[in-house]
Amino acid sequence: MFIGQYQTKVDSKGRTALPAKFKRILGGKIIVTAGYENSLMIVGFKDWQAVVGQVTNQGLALGPSRATDRFLLGGAFEVEPDRLGRFIIPKVLRDYASIEGDAVFVGVGNRIELWALPLWQDYQKYLKDNISELGERLAAK
Repeated sequence: MFIGQYQTKVDSKGRTALPAKFKRILGGKIIVTAGYENSLMIVGFKDWQAVVGQVTNQGLALGPSRATDRFLLGGAFEVEPDRLGRFIIPKVLRDYASIEGDAVFVGVGNRIELWALPLWQDYQKYLKDNISELGERLAAK
């Protein structure tokens, strides 16, 4: 299970390194794709099908399902980090998530999110200001 957050640097070529704890859990090849709220989603190759299945198995007849498939799968890249956990974030994904310089890996259960530091700080403020209301909405369902 992925938990916690780890600040990192992304160099001008888009290279960064997975936190050691996450690297051990992920294993070798990873999938990096566009995520929600302008973050990136990182999943171990062996777990990719299960994670995507949670979102995309809604059927081709539904327009929102097709759009979600295109969003998650169409922007996905197979990446193989080196022995130190370093990898290059594809430029199209760096641009999507506005990642340059400082970034944050966030463990969220079965996946990792990678955020541009300023966007993560803004989102943290949003959560701080709204977490009670969000929790109540979830409980009401």
